Amino acid sequence: MPQRLIGSLLLFLHTLFLLGYGALLRIECRILRYVHAMLEWLQIEGLPHEPLFESLLTLHLQVFTDQSREEAVADMTYHAQRGPLLTLLAMDSGVVVGYKMGYERKPAQFYSWLGCVSPDYRGRGIAAELMTRQHDWCRQCGYQTIRTQTMNRWRTMLLLNIRHGFDIIGTLQGHRGLIIVLEKRLV
Repeated sequence: MPQRLIGSLLLFLHTLFLLGYGALLRIECRILRYVHAMLEWLQIEGLPHEPLFESLLTLHLQVFTDQSREEAVADMTYHAQRGPLLTLLAMDSGVVVGYKMGYERKPAQFYSWLGCVSPDYRGRGIAAELMTRQHDWCRQCGYQTIRTQTMNRWRTMLLLNIRHGFDIIGTLQGHRGLIIVLEKRLV
């Protein structure tokens, strides 16, 4: 490592030590607010039109590698046609870098169905922001609970759900492994 880089790193670490943990959290919050302000956030009832749908689908297939393009399109189209589908997008320069989809499961209950964030954009609070926007929309629409499902292999999503007030209410055996069922009361 060049001496200059080591010196800069040591100065940075010393500054963090002097500022303390609380100051570090304030700095992190400012950075996240800046990142969120740089992104474009869209709320769409139904599926987005081209070229956004293609961008969303590209991201989906990058993250959910065990699903074919045809399966993904069929699933998304089915849910868009059967009833109101809420799609939330986080975009950077016209490219979808995160999304969250859901629909009414039954009266007063919303099902948070699909979502992901590009690996290049993870750790920036995008999934949490999408979840917050979805839950705010659900409250405005009068939903009382939100239900979702995840798997142990998606631990970051499981932990995010728990941090945002979801309770684990059960498990199901799925064809790809054990499914964890979570629910959150909005009222």
